[in-house]
Parts: sequence; structure tokens; C-alpha cells
Amino acid sequence: SNARLRQPSQPYDHVLSEKKRRQRLRQRFLDLSAIVPGLEKMDKTSVLGGAIKYLKYLQERAKFLEEKVTNHQNTESTVRVRQTHITVTGDGEDEEEVSSVDSSLPEVVGRISDGHVLLVIHCEIQKGVLANLVKQVENLNLTVISTNVTSFGSLALDITILAQVEKGFAATIEEVVRILRSTLS
Repeated sequence: SNARLRQPSQPYDHVLSEKKRRQRLRQRFLDLSAIVPGLEKMDKTSVLGGAIKYLKYLQERAKFLEEKVTNHQNTESTVRVRQTHITVTGDGEDEEEVSSVDSSLPEVVGRISDGHVLLVIHCEIQKGVLANLVKQVENLNLTVISTNVTSFGSLALDITILAQVEKGFAATIEEVVRILRSTLS
């Protein structure tokens, strides 16, 4: 006959796998209870209910923040430099953005807000490019707070520089973008 015979260890294996499954489930509830703030009871029903309430709160908070960002973006001032002409949009008072864009690299986008300058640069990979850019930024009386460099394929770099405006900074964001673009050319 082709009937399968049950090995003596099979019931034991089933018990072990069920025990491991329950341990994993218990650990996941403990992890969840550690993440969810304001839980008073630690039973599974309370943890799950609290997690659902907290997720709903986070979704509402994310929606609120997205709306706030959208409204803020609609009011900020934007300046775009494309080769030789400048276009200004928006009506913000303390924020300004400028980009130097044409069909080839390098591409430089700059934004100034609340005493900080954010520079986003897309350029060809060159030896010492980051050092040259940081040197130029510091020559403009800006203190570099952070930099981030990511290679984009094997030929291009995406560079982000965050700098703080120091005493003696007199350039406009347009001038900063033009200087950095000429450094890369």
C-alpha cells in the first residue's frame, strides 16, 4: 500500500514549530508595544488597538504635513536661471531658489532660506570636484554644515551641500550658482 507512515518525530516537530511560531508572535507584540506610545495595558488586544489608533494618528499627521509643505511651496520665491535669462516666480520674502540648467552638465540648483544655503549639483565625475566646490563655498563666507555625494551611473555625481551664511556673505544666490557652475566648467 502507498499510505504514508508517520515518523515518530513528526508530532514533536509540529509541536516545536508551533512553539516557535508563538514565540515569534509574542516577540512581535512586544516590539509593537515598545513602538506605540501611551499604552496602558500590555495585552494583545490593547497593543493591537493602540497600534491601529497610532497608525491613524500618523496618517492624519502625514496628511497635515504634506498639505503644509504644499502650501509653503506655493508661497516661496523661486528664481530659475537658464543659460542667460532669469525667471522669478512666487512671493516669498526670505526664501529664494535659483538653478543653472541647460541641456548638458553641470547642473546647479541653489536655495537660500533662514541663513542657510542648500546647493544641489549634478556634474560629471572629476578628480577633486568636491574639494573645489567646498573651497569655493567657503570663499563666499559660507560655512559648510554637511555634504552628500552620490554617484549617478559611472559618469555623473549628485552633490548636495548645506551651508550656513556667515558674517561677510554678500553674494546673491544667483551669483553663488554662477560661481559654482564656472568652477565645474
